[in-house]
Amino acid sequence: MTSAELLVDAFGRIREVVHRVIDGLSPEQLAFRVDPEANSIAWLVWHLTRIQDDHLADAFEAEQVWLSQGWVERFGLPFDTRDTGYGHRADDVAAVQVGSGELLVGYHDAVHQQTTRDVKALSDADLARIVDRSWDPPVSLSVRLVSVI
Repeated sequence: MTSAELLVDAFGRIREVVHRVIDGLSPEQLAFRVDPEANSIAWLVWHLTRIQDDHLADAFEAEQVWLSQGWVERFGLPFDTRDTGYGHRADDVAAVQVGSGELLVGYHDAVHQQTTRDVKALSDADLARIVDRSWDPPVSLSVRLVSVI
């Protein structure tokens, strides 16, 4: 198994969990929070998908699926178009409402498809190249991808 195949497998496992968690839940169940400070399932899945989309688009110097495929409009959330959920407070979490789990799964699947396409094409040499000099120490593409997983 190559390093790229291992990464594709890991991202695939995340996709499987997203599907299992969302399957059969109503919008109310997706938005449920055990207390006012807790995260909902809808927010957690949206956030993990936004982070994957944001970080991989940055690493591959591509446009985010969120923007390029119109998911930002479909979700209609009251956030900046580049918002990933990082630093959200309780009222921001509460604002992530979806009409069905299909919206969350659809966005996650679209991000997964782009992730798989981009990662499958990588060689070990590609994974070793430095992609983020803002980290101290700077990080390679492999470290960046594992941080998303």
